[in-house]
Amino acid sequence: MANSSPSAAVKLQRAVEPARDHVRNDPDPDAVSMVVYADYLCPYCRRLRRVIVKLQQAFGERLAYVFRHFPNERAHPGAEFLARAAEAAGQQGHFWEMHDWLYDHEPPFTPHNILEFARSLGLDMARFNRDLENDKTRKRVDEDLVEGRRNGVAGTPTLFIDGLRYDGAWDFYSMLEALERPVATRVERSARAFASLPASGGLTLLLAAAAALVCANTQLAPYYRLFIESSFGIGPPDHMLSLTVGAWFSEGLLAIFFLVVGLEIRREITAGSLAERRAAVLPVVAAIGGVLAPAAIYLMLNPGHGASGWSVPTATDIAFTLGILALLGRRIPPGLRVFVAALAVVDDVLSVLTLAIFYPRGFEPTWLLASGAAVALLFALNRARVYAAWPYVVITVALALFLHASGVHAALAGVVLAAFLPSRPAPAVAPLLAQAATALAELEHAQHESKAARTQRLNIEQEPIWDWASRNLSAASERLLSPADRIERAIAPWTAYLILPLFAFSATGIDLHVDIWSSATRSILLGVILGLVIGKPLGIALASWLAIKARIAVAPDGVTVRNFIGAACVCGVGDTVALLMADQAFPGGPESAVAKIGVLIGSLLAAVIGAAILATGAPAQATSSYEPALAPK
Repeated sequence: MANSSPSAAVKLQRAVEPARDHVRNDPDPDAVSMVVYADYLCPYCRRLRRVIVKLQQAFGERLAYVFRHFPNERAHPGAEFLARAAEAAGQQGHFWEMHDWLYDHEPPFTPHNILEFARSLGLDMARFNRDLENDKTRKRVDEDLVEGRRNGVAGTPTLFIDGLRYDGAWDFYSMLEALERPVATRVERSARAFASLPASGGLTLLLAAAAALVCANTQLAPYYRLFIESSFGIGPPDHMLSLTVGAWFSEGLLAIFFLVVGLEIRREITAGSLAERRAAVLPVVAAIGGVLAPAAIYLMLNPGHGASGWSVPTATDIAFTLGILALLGRRIPPGLRVFVAALAVVDDVLSVLTLAIFYPRGFEPTWLLASGAAVALLFALNRARVYAAWPYVVITVALALFLHASGVHAALAGVVLAAFLPSRPAPAVAPLLAQAATALAELEHAQHESKAARTQRLNIEQEPIWDWASRNLSAASERLLSPADRIERAIAPWTAYLILPLFAFSATGIDLHVDIWSSATRSILLGVILGLVIGKPLGIALASWLAIKARIAVAPDGVTVRNFIGAACVCGVGDTVALLMADQAFPGGPESAVAKIGVLIGSLLAAVIGAAILATGAPAQATSSYEPALAPK
């Protein structure tokens, strides 16, 4: 299962340290903190400061305002000098006086201006001149700059409120609401804080699976079964499509999951780790090996009745895998994370093909033709450059119904939609900047005129200028993302924190009282466990070694043999798709419950073994000892 996560840090990497950071005045211990990464020459920082001053007046000691340097010397020559000047003044206890003076006066600034103001503060000028140029001051500014980049700061100003990045509007009332912490804002911030955790998606799945196991094995079991097995239908009464709740979760909700998977596959192929041929070969070969080896081990133990479950140990739940890698921090080299993420993409492709080819319920040619017609319509919309999302959604819903009726798993409709959602070339920024700046400048001009009209103050929100400006701003912001990007951003959080947990809740409700050691089920259990714990890492490692020896693939940089084996073991964690495979391989039989128990046991063992191997290794180094070890001599 692939995992989407934002690249920029949502959570502040280093908490506020009053002994080091520049904190305004003496705030209350329980004050809300606002950390601002800013540049003294950035025009947007200078405008935002007016809002910050009003917020400081409104909150007083209830607001801890923290300033951190982020001078953009390339865009604003001289910004780094001004940051050093503020630090030099700060070493004599006058940082905020210099900070305010720099923002209260319009550039350009000259060294003479700075020295004159420093003299007016009564500073020791000899010391100020030394501090302005010494290594300690330069290092202090550089530390803020480097740390800002670690926090995902790409431009100024960037704000963090109570340790979480603030992505809202910069007007006074929007920021006032964020700082006042109303209930809705607290809930949103708590959700963002949880989502910023490396393993939050995997943890949500784990909680959903645990809840299902509790419900299925306690006095709640009858109510759980009633919920999962109750029917729900749509359509006309005489031709209603009626499925159980569990089937709707499997075929309906997972279609959205496979849409996200398809969009990730498409992005990796066009611009990601699968775009360059030699770099893409290793994860492709490794993923194939990671499917063939566990399937072979399973079939060796289950040559007869249980053979249909060969696919269960082949699927990797990469939300857990990437979460484990993230929790291990510096011990995991970046190249290993890229390799595992790319392997997950290929693993998802193979899972989709397995569902489509090996587990049809019996083909109905008429509905299959209807499915083909729906795909043709999606292709036509794409070629006609239709960028509105609703026609694609309507046709995809029809496609899912047609696939279900034809005997193919309806969730595959999500992958088809991902293939045909239109994309656009990245826009030139300058025209969009002009469009947005013009709209805001006209609004600002209209506001000034409104304030000047003392006799009859205008309500600008009712004027045509407001509608015109809002439409232009919306158009400029929407152009930054293609329809595919907008849909992925909209549904990815729902997929991680609602859709997949609901599916896990419906699929993991296993009756643990099932006889797992009977002659009919023992080999299924062992086949799944050994496939995940031994087959997955063996297949990934052996296929990778052969590909490197044959010189058709290159090893990831900075990855040791221990790193690689540990990651291959962690790839044996299977959950979402593995549970789906169990339902497809053994529909309605006790074998399905046994296979799912095997998935849970095997996943736990694979996670513990892989994490132990990775945790006992040395922290990641810049050089690679893995490539010489596996590359041909």
